[in-house]
Amino acid sequence: MTTTNDHQKLWDLIKDTRFGMFTHRHHDGLLHSHPLTTQNKALDEGATLYFFVPKDGEIARNVAADNAVNVAYAHTDKNSYVSVSGRAALLDDPAKKEELFTAMAKAWFPKGVTDPNLGLLTVHIDSAEFWDVDDSKMVQIFKMMKAAITGEPPRKVGDHKTLNVG
Repeated sequence: MTTTNDHQKLWDLIKDTRFGMFTHRHHDGLLHSHPLTTQNKALDEGATLYFFVPKDGEIARNVAADNAVNVAYAHTDKNSYVSVSGRAALLDDPAKKEELFTAMAKAWFPKGVTDPNLGLLTVHIDSAEFWDVDDSKMVQIFKMMKAAITGEPPRKVGDHKTLNVG
C-alpha cells in the first residue's frame, strides 16, 4: 500500500526535473522515447501525470494502439531518479488544458490553449520506482572506493522504493 508520504516523495522527485523521457511502443514493436515536460502543478489524487502533445503526432497515434508507457526522470545534480509505469490516454478536457497551459507550452502550440492540435496526454501511474541519494558527492565516492577495495557492495547509498500506485 502506498502512503501519502510516498506519493509526496515521488512528486518531490518529479517536480524539479525539467523533462521526463516518455517511452511508448512504436507501431514496429520497438520502444521509442521522447523528452516531454510534465505539466502538473502537483500529483493529483488520481496519480496522473499530464503532458501536452500534438494530436496528430507519433505519441498520440501510438498510445491509441498500445497505452502501456513509461516516464523516466533523472535529476543528476540531485542524484534522484524516477521510473513511472502506467497507462496513457488523450484527455479532451478544455478546462484542464486551460489550467495547465503555460507560456512555454505556447512555444510548441502557438495558437494557444484553443489550438485544435493541442492534445492533453495523461499517464495514470500504476507503479513507480525511485532512487534518491542524499549523501554528498564526496561521501558517495568514499563509499564506492570502499566497495571497490573490500569487494562488498556499497551500503546505504540512498533511498530506493517501489510504489504500487494504481
